[in-house]
Amino acid sequence: MTSETRMTRQAHTTPPTSNRPDHAADARRGFLAKLLAIACGGIATLTPVAAGLWAFLDPLGRRSAAARFVPVADLAAIPADGVPRRFPVVTDRKDAWTGYAAEPVGAVWLRRQAGSDVVEALSATCPHAGCSVEMAAGGTCFRCPCHNSEFTFGGGIMEPSPSPRPMDALDCQVSKDGAVAVQWQVFLAGIADKVAKR
Repeated sequence: MTSETRMTRQAHTTPPTSNRPDHAADARRGFLAKLLAIACGGIATLTPVAAGLWAFLDPLGRRSAAARFVPVADLAAIPADGVPRRFPVVTDRKDAWTGYAAEPVGAVWLRRQAGSDVVEALSATCPHAGCSVEMAAGGTCFRCPCHNSEFTFGGGIMEPSPSPRPMDALDCQVSKDGAVAVQWQVFLAGIADKVAKR
């Protein structure tokens, strides 16, 4: 190889990349492009994950539906003698994710006075600890078997009683055809105020 050929070859050879002045700018552009690609990929991945997580947890944050009137009996099934009768409350129920048709959700005590079509309704759930209130032996009052709370047929407390409040009265409607419906609601137990569960 002649010296002239060597000189021409060296003249046409580019300097090594580390000595090129625009190499640092290329490296920065490459880094920023990779960083942007990672950020876009992260957003594209997190969006469906966050949407799925929200869809899964959303029912847990929902409040229960407002109280609604639920048919529980016919007026003819409630004798006008002032003695309460117990009736189950059966309605459609939905928890966070699942719905249940015609599910027993509680019970009520219904009574009416002689010669009256007005029906009084009391929740059969004890306001002390949430147990089921029964008719006391002898049929003169209500009694909770869990902690011996006793209540009058009107729902008032009979002392001594651990219950912090009287039995929970429920609104009641009687339709023209004699169907009795109560505004079913569950209340917090163990507190003096009548506060509906959410």
